[in-house]
Amino acid sequence: MKLLPRSLLWRTFLFVALLMLLSVAAWFAIFRAYEREPRARQLAQTLVSVANLTRAALISARPEARRALLRELSDREGIRIYPADAKDRIAPLPDRAFLHLVEEQVREQLGPTTRLSLEREGERALFVNFRIDDNDDDSYWLALPRERIERVFPLGWLGWGVAALLLSLLGAWLIVFRITRPLKALQQAARKVGAGETPARLDESGPTELATVARAFNQMSSDLAQIDQDRALILAGVSHDLRTPLTRLRMGIEMSADESLREGMTADIEEMDKTIGQFLDFARSEGGETPQAVDLAALLDDLASQYRRRGFTVALAAPVAGAAPAPTFDLRPQALRRAVSNLIDNALRHAGRDNPVELGLSAAAGEIVIEVADRGPGIPPQDVERIKRPFARLEAARSNTAGAGLGLAIVERIARSHNGRLELLPRDGGGLVARLALRPLIPQPATAP
Repeated sequence: MKLLPRSLLWRTFLFVALLMLLSVAAWFAIFRAYEREPRARQLAQTLVSVANLTRAALISARPEARRALLRELSDREGIRIYPADAKDRIAPLPDRAFLHLVEEQVREQLGPTTRLSLEREGERALFVNFRIDDNDDDSYWLALPRERIERVFPLGWLGWGVAALLLSLLGAWLIVFRITRPLKALQQAARKVGAGETPARLDESGPTELATVARAFNQMSSDLAQIDQDRALILAGVSHDLRTPLTRLRMGIEMSADESLREGMTADIEEMDKTIGQFLDFARSEGGETPQAVDLAALLDDLASQYRRRGFTVALAAPVAGAAPAPTFDLRPQALRRAVSNLIDNALRHAGRDNPVELGLSAAAGEIVIEVADRGPGIPPQDVERIKRPFARLEAARSNTAGAGLGLAIVERIARSHNGRLELLPRDGGGLVARLALRPLIPQPATAP
């Protein structure tokens, strides 16, 4: 449900708060159910006692003093006596379990003909029908104030109840917060590890379960940092131990007298050096480079100029008239330059030196899109995802070239490090469009053209 919060803290707190509210409601219902019968019995006993005392007082009083007695009862106790008549307009007793329970217990003591009502002749009170003399057919209505049965809920108790509930909810929130705070720290640390950074050590104190998780994560983070250091050392060793003899071989070949042999062996050595560079690029972590604001148009124009100076036809497409300039984002410039260079090299290798390669730059929906288009044989749709994997090659027209099969895998990794993706699409009129869509995290204001 979209209305529910997504964080564990608020979901758990709302669940605990709901349980507390349901528990309070259940206890209140239980209290009312168990309190009803004792209160009904107490009220019934009060009505019976008032009726018996009133009857005894009237019987024992002299006839001329009864009027004064009735006036005294009305003034002091709020008790009024009315003669009962068959024509009296009596409202039936409301359908409330408490009142019927009171009526049942009053009848057990005053007789089965006893009636209760809350309204007589338009007057609202608690009316009890009784007889002064059991041998007399005349009966009377004893009226008591309705306050005797209506229970007024004191606001003070309501305030204390609300205060206790709020205090309980605050305690529940603090408990849940103490449980979820280490998980929040773990989430932030895991996000840094995913971004290629080394997070600070997590606090290993607290409950056993959370401390064990924090200790295991710290050990994992330490191991990953050590692996990264070892990898850097291995890369440095590979670069030195392999490229140094290649340099000596190149120097020796250049001193050779056979020009055709020299050119072929030089090309092989350059290809070997480029293959080693691809292995190093694939193994290199992109997280070590600090993101910074990059003018992509200038970066692509500089790359195109470098390739043109080497004799290749690489051009940057002019922006569409009226289109907004591409925004400036925080990116890793060297990694991005490496990715675009790999795409250009891939296009030149498969499309041929004489076919032009076009670069494009656009922005839409919070993404920046870099396109490298060629007129080569293209890639079959069923092989698009497979060719992005390391060491993957095509068996068709685009496989007749050298290389380690890591170029697109490197581009794919760089794209993912920028929250983006690599798309390989067929080009209208034949060829391939390699589209690098990036979604950086921190957009900067667009620069004016």
